[in-house]
Amino acid sequence: MPDLSVIIVSYNTSDLLRNCLLSLRASAGLSLEIIVVDNASSDGSAAMVRDEFPEARLLAQTMNTWYCGGNNIGARAAKADYALLLNPDTEVAPDALALMLRFLREHPSYVGVSGQLRYPDGRIQQTCARVPTFQNLLLNYTLLGTLLPTLKRSSQAHTTYADWDRLSDRDVDAIPGSCTLMRRDDILLDDDLLLYFPEETLARRHQGPMRFLAAARVKHHEKSSTRSWLATSIFFRDLLVYCRKHHGAGRMALLWLLSRPVYWLMWLRNR
Repeated sequence: MPDLSVIIVSYNTSDLLRNCLLSLRASAGLSLEIIVVDNASSDGSAAMVRDEFPEARLLAQTMNTWYCGGNNIGARAAKADYALLLNPDTEVAPDALALMLRFLREHPSYVGVSGQLRYPDGRIQQTCARVPTFQNLLLNYTLLGTLLPTLKRSSQAHTTYADWDRLSDRDVDAIPGSCTLMRRDDILLDDDLLLYFPEETLARRHQGPMRFLAAARVKHHEKSSTRSWLATSIFFRDLLVYCRKHHGAGRMALLWLLSRPVYWLMWLRNR
Protein backbone atom coordinates (compact mmCIF):
# COMPACT_ATOMS: atom_id res chain seq x y z
CA MET A 1 0.00 0.00 0.00
CA PRO A 2 1.34 3.49 -0.81
CA ASP A 3 2.16 5.91 1.99
CA LEU A 4 0.09 8.70 0.48
CA SER A 5 -2.44 9.17 -2.30
CA VAL A 6 -2.02 12.51 -4.09
CA ILE A 7 -5.17 13.66 -5.88
CA ILE A 8 -4.85 16.34 -8.55
CA VAL A 9 -7.88 17.71 -10.41
CA SER A 10 -6.82 19.25 -13.69
CA TYR A 11 -8.65 21.49 -16.15
CA ASN A 12 -6.68 23.04 -19.00
CA THR A 13 -3.48 23.56 -17.01
CA SER A 14 -1.19 21.21 -18.96
CA ASP A 15 2.12 23.03 -18.50
CA LEU A 16 1.54 23.73 -14.82
CA LEU A 17 0.37 20.16 -14.26
CA ARG A 18 3.58 18.85 -15.82
CA ASN A 19 5.66 20.89 -13.38
CA CYS A 20 3.52 19.69 -10.48
CA LEU A 21 4.02 16.05 -11.44
CA LEU A 22 7.75 16.57 -11.90
CA SER A 23 7.96 17.97 -8.37
CA LEU A 24 6.13 14.91 -7.05
CA ARG A 25 8.68 12.68 -8.76
CA ALA A 26 11.34 14.41 -6.70
CA SER A 27 9.52 13.93 -3.39
CA ALA A 28 11.79 12.16 -0.95
CA GLY A 29 11.16 9.15 1.27
CA LEU A 30 7.57 8.31 0.36
CA SER A 31 5.70 5.82 -1.76
CA LEU A 32 3.12 7.92 -3.63
CA GLU A 33 -0.02 6.97 -5.45
CA ILE A 34 -0.60 9.86 -7.87
CA ILE A 35 -4.14 10.21 -9.17
CA VAL A 36 -4.88 12.81 -11.85
CA VAL A 37 -8.55 13.51 -12.47
CA ASP A 38 -8.74 15.38 -15.76
CA ASN A 39 -12.00 17.31 -16.13
CA ALA A 40 -12.34 16.97 -19.93
CA SER A 41 -9.51 19.40 -20.67
CA SER A 42 -9.13 20.62 -24.25
CA ASP A 43 -5.40 21.42 -24.01
CA GLY A 44 -4.02 17.89 -24.17
CA SER A 45 -3.56 17.52 -20.42
CA ALA A 46 -4.77 13.92 -20.35
CA ALA A 47 -2.49 12.87 -23.22
CA MET A 48 0.46 14.60 -21.57
CA VAL A 49 -0.09 12.67 -18.34
CA ARG A 50 -0.55 9.42 -20.20
CA ASP A 51 2.60 9.87 -22.30
CA GLU A 52 4.99 11.50 -19.83
CA PHE A 53 3.92 10.18 -16.43
CA PRO A 54 3.09 6.48 -16.71
CA GLU A 55 3.41 6.17 -12.92
CA ALA A 56 0.36 8.40 -12.46
CA ARG A 57 -3.15 6.98 -12.46
CA LEU A 58 -5.18 9.00 -14.96
CA LEU A 59 -8.93 9.24 -14.48
CA ALA A 60 -10.01 11.12 -17.60
CA GLN A 61 -13.56 12.48 -17.39
CA THR A 62 -15.87 13.10 -20.32
CA MET A 63 -17.33 16.20 -18.68
CA ASN A 64 -16.23 18.81 -16.17
CA THR A 65 -16.89 17.49 -12.68
CA TRP A 66 -15.46 20.68 -11.14
CA TYR A 67 -13.13 20.87 -8.17
CA CYS A 68 -15.27 19.18 -5.53
CA GLY A 69 -16.64 16.46 -7.77
CA GLY A 70 -13.25 15.70 -9.29
CA ASN A 71 -11.51 15.46 -5.94
CA ASN A 72 -14.23 13.13 -4.69
CA ILE A 73 -13.72 10.89 -7.72
CA GLY A 74 -10.03 10.74 -6.88
CA ALA A 75 -10.59 10.23 -3.16
CA ARG A 76 -12.97 7.34 -3.76
CA ALA A 77 -10.36 5.68 -5.99
CA ALA A 78 -7.45 6.25 -3.58
CA LYS A 79 -5.81 3.33 -1.82
CA ALA A 80 -3.60 4.91 0.86
CA ASP A 81 -4.85 5.64 4.37
CA TYR A 82 -3.85 9.29 3.89
CA ALA A 83 -4.77 11.52 0.96
CA LEU A 84 -3.55 14.89 -0.28
CA LEU A 85 -5.70 17.23 -2.37
CA LEU A 86 -3.18 19.17 -4.45
CA ASN A 87 -3.83 21.80 -7.10
CA PRO A 88 -2.20 21.30 -10.51
CA ASP A 89 -0.64 24.78 -10.29
CA THR A 90 1.55 23.81 -7.33
CA GLU A 91 5.08 22.47 -7.01
CA VAL A 92 6.04 20.75 -3.76
CA ALA A 93 9.48 20.94 -2.18
CA PRO A 94 11.19 17.52 -1.98
CA ASP A 95 10.56 17.13 1.76
CA ALA A 96 7.16 18.86 2.01
CA LEU A 97 4.91 15.81 1.74
CA ALA A 98 7.00 13.74 4.16
CA LEU A 99 6.87 16.55 6.74
CA MET A 100 3.09 16.87 6.50
CA LEU A 101 2.44 13.14 6.52
CA ARG A 102 4.73 12.55 9.47
CA PHE A 103 2.95 15.23 11.49
CA LEU A 104 -0.48 13.72 10.86
CA ARG A 105 0.71 10.21 11.66
CA GLU A 106 2.28 11.37 14.93
CA HIS A 107 -0.69 13.53 15.99
CA PRO A 108 -3.89 11.48 15.68
CA SER A 109 -5.99 14.22 17.30
CA TYR A 110 -5.38 16.51 14.31
CA VAL A 111 -7.80 16.40 11.38
CA GLY A 112 -5.58 17.81 8.65
CA VAL A 113 -2.34 19.55 7.79
CA SER A 114 -1.09 21.95 5.13
CA GLY A 115 2.18 23.61 4.21
CA GLN A 116 3.49 27.09 3.56
CA LEU A 117 2.35 28.22 0.11
CA ARG A 118 4.40 30.78 -1.77
CA TYR A 119 3.90 32.69 -5.00
CA PRO A 120 6.44 32.03 -7.77
CA ASP A 121 8.27 35.24 -6.77
CA GLY A 122 8.75 33.91 -3.24
CA ARG A 123 6.10 35.92 -1.41
CA ILE A 124 4.21 33.95 1.23
CA GLN A 125 0.51 33.45 0.57
CA GLN A 126 -1.84 34.27 3.42
CA THR A 127 -3.51 30.87 3.54
CA CYS A 128 -5.57 29.30 6.34
CA ALA A 129 -8.47 31.00 8.06
CA ARG A 130 -11.11 30.80 10.72
CA VAL A 131 -14.50 29.49 9.65
CA PRO A 132 -16.52 32.53 8.51
CA THR A 133 -19.58 33.62 10.42
CA PHE A 134 -22.73 34.83 8.69
CA GLN A 135 -21.63 38.39 9.50
CA ASN A 136 -18.37 37.71 7.66
CA LEU A 137 -20.31 36.64 4.57
CA LEU A 138 -22.45 39.77 4.63
CA LEU A 139 -19.49 42.11 5.07
CA ASN A 140 -17.31 40.42 2.46
CA TYR A 141 -19.82 39.79 -0.34
CA THR A 142 -22.45 42.53 -0.12
CA LEU A 143 -22.43 46.33 -0.13
CA LEU A 144 -22.62 46.27 3.67
CA GLY A 145 -18.85 45.98 3.65
CA THR A 146 -18.63 49.25 1.71
CA LEU A 147 -21.00 50.95 4.14
CA LEU A 148 -19.18 49.56 7.20
CA PRO A 149 -15.51 49.54 6.16
CA THR A 150 -14.04 49.58 9.68
CA LEU A 151 -16.13 46.62 10.76
CA LYS A 152 -15.26 44.81 7.53
CA ARG A 153 -11.51 45.31 8.06
CA SER A 154 -11.74 44.12 11.65
CA SER A 155 -13.78 41.08 10.63
CA GLN A 156 -11.36 40.16 7.84
CA ALA A 157 -8.34 40.58 10.09
CA HIS A 158 -9.82 38.19 12.65
CA THR A 159 -10.92 35.62 10.08
CA THR A 160 -7.62 35.57 8.17
CA TYR A 161 -5.25 35.58 11.18
CA ALA A 162 -3.87 38.95 10.06
CA ASP A 163 -1.47 39.08 13.01
CA TRP A 164 0.40 35.96 11.81
CA ASP A 165 3.16 36.07 9.19
CA ARG A 166 3.01 32.34 8.25
CA LEU A 167 6.66 31.90 9.22
CA SER A 168 5.75 29.73 12.22
CA ASP A 169 3.63 26.63 12.74
CA ARG A 170 0.10 27.21 14.00
CA ASP A 171 -3.19 25.46 14.71
CA VAL A 172 -5.91 26.80 12.40
CA ASP A 173 -9.60 26.23 11.70
CA ALA A 174 -9.39 25.66 7.94
CA ILE A 175 -6.51 24.84 5.58
CA PRO A 176 -6.37 25.68 1.84
CA GLY A 177 -7.99 23.35 -0.66
CA SER A 178 -4.93 23.76 -2.87
CA CYS A 179 -2.91 21.67 -0.38
CA THR A 180 -5.01 19.63 2.05
CA LEU A 181 -3.63 16.46 3.63
CA MET A 182 -6.07 14.39 5.69
CA ARG A 183 -6.97 10.81 6.41
CA ARG A 184 -8.63 9.38 3.31
CA ASP A 185 -11.90 8.60 5.09
CA ASP A 186 -12.22 12.24 6.22
CA ILE A 187 -11.39 14.06 3.00
CA LEU A 188 -14.54 13.75 0.87
CA LEU A 189 -15.90 17.16 -0.10
CA ASP A 190 -19.48 18.38 -0.31
CA ASP A 191 -20.84 17.17 -3.66
CA ASP A 192 -23.32 20.07 -3.74
CA LEU A 193 -20.44 22.55 -4.11
CA LEU A 194 -18.57 23.00 -7.37
CA LEU A 195 -15.46 25.13 -6.79
CA TYR A 196 -15.68 27.17 -3.62
CA PHE A 197 -15.95 26.76 0.17
CA PRO A 198 -14.71 23.15 0.41
CA GLU A 199 -12.18 24.11 3.10
CA GLU A 200 -14.80 25.75 5.29
CA THR A 201 -17.12 22.78 4.85
CA LEU A 202 -14.42 20.30 5.91
CA ALA A 203 -13.64 22.44 8.96
CA ARG A 204 -17.30 22.58 9.97
CA ARG A 205 -17.76 18.84 9.48
CA HIS A 206 -14.80 17.70 11.54
CA GLN A 207 -14.41 20.55 14.04
CA GLY A 208 -10.95 19.40 15.00
CA PRO A 209 -7.59 21.16 14.95
CA MET A 210 -5.72 21.51 11.68
CA ARG A 211 -2.05 22.38 11.43
CA PHE A 212 -0.02 24.75 9.29
CA LEU A 213 3.61 23.67 8.88
CA ALA A 214 5.92 26.49 7.81
CA ALA A 215 8.75 24.12 6.85
CA ALA A 216 6.62 22.27 4.27
CA ARG A 217 7.13 24.56 1.27
CA VAL A 218 4.82 24.57 -1.76
CA LYS A 219 5.00 26.94 -4.74
CA HIS A 220 1.51 27.98 -5.83
CA HIS A 221 0.66 29.96 -8.96
CA GLU A 222 -2.93 30.40 -7.71
CA LYS A 223 -6.16 30.76 -9.71
CA SER A 224 -4.61 29.40 -12.88
CA SER A 225 -7.91 27.91 -14.09
CA THR A 226 -10.46 30.16 -12.36
CA ARG A 227 -9.83 33.54 -14.01
CA SER A 228 -13.14 33.89 -15.83
CA TRP A 229 -16.66 35.20 -15.44
CA LEU A 230 -17.89 31.60 -15.27
CA ALA A 231 -15.75 31.03 -12.17
CA THR A 232 -17.08 34.26 -10.64
CA SER A 233 -20.69 33.23 -11.22
CA ILE A 234 -19.96 29.80 -9.73
CA PHE A 235 -18.48 31.53 -6.69
CA PHE A 236 -21.76 33.30 -5.96
CA ARG A 237 -23.67 30.07 -6.60
CA ASP A 238 -21.47 28.15 -4.15
CA LEU A 239 -21.66 31.01 -1.66
CA LEU A 240 -25.44 30.61 -1.48
CA VAL A 241 -25.28 26.81 -1.29
CA TYR A 242 -22.78 27.04 1.57
CA CYS A 243 -24.86 29.66 3.38
CA ARG A 244 -28.08 27.66 3.10
CA LYS A 245 -26.44 24.53 4.50
CA HIS A 246 -24.71 26.17 7.42
CA HIS A 247 -26.77 29.26 8.20
CA GLY A 248 -30.27 28.33 7.01
CA ALA A 249 -32.57 29.21 4.13
CA GLY A 250 -33.70 32.53 5.61
CA ARG A 251 -30.19 33.89 5.92
CA MET A 252 -29.36 32.55 2.47
CA ALA A 253 -32.27 34.55 1.04
CA LEU A 254 -31.01 37.68 2.77
CA LEU A 255 -27.49 37.09 1.48
CA TRP A 256 -28.82 36.55 -2.05
CA LEU A 257 -30.73 39.82 -1.93
CA LEU A 258 -27.86 41.87 -0.54
CA SER A 259 -25.22 40.30 -2.78
CA ARG A 260 -27.09 40.95 -6.05
CA PRO A 261 -25.72 44.49 -6.53
CA VAL A 262 -22.16 43.21 -6.14
CA TYR A 263 -22.87 40.38 -8.57
CA TRP A 264 -24.36 42.75 -11.17
CA LEU A 265 -21.50 45.22 -10.82
CA MET A 266 -18.99 42.43 -11.41
CA TRP A 267 -20.98 41.26 -14.42
CA LEU A 268 -20.97 44.76 -15.94
CA ARG A 269 -17.23 45.09 -15.31
CA ASN A 270 -16.64 41.74 -17.03
CA ARG A 271 -18.57 42.89 -20.09
